[in-house]
Amino acid sequence: MRFRDVGRRGSAPGVRMLGLLQPDPIIVDVGSQAAATPDISVDFVLGMFEMAGIFLLAAALGSALVAGCVLLVKRRRQRLAPSGPDHTTLGLS
Repeated sequence: MRFRDVGRRGSAPGVRMLGLLQPDPIIVDVGSQAAATPDISVDFVLGMFEMAGIFLLAAALGSALVAGCVLLVKRRRQRLAPSGPDHTTLGLS
């Protein structure tokens, strides 16, 4: 049997076996589409800015608290430091 005669007489035995081993095709119904998701609303955008404002307010309060503590510690150190002509404060800390 020659190769050019294979198509005329039917499929070769190997091709028939491949056809039996293949699973059934997957058919997907594309006629119906999912509902469209809504766009980002104005309420959502305002909520994002509100949350950012809350974070900024918390950061400002935290930094003011730390700055206040630093100032209190420095003033206390200056008050407790001995004052006299024999003591010089450089203020490096």
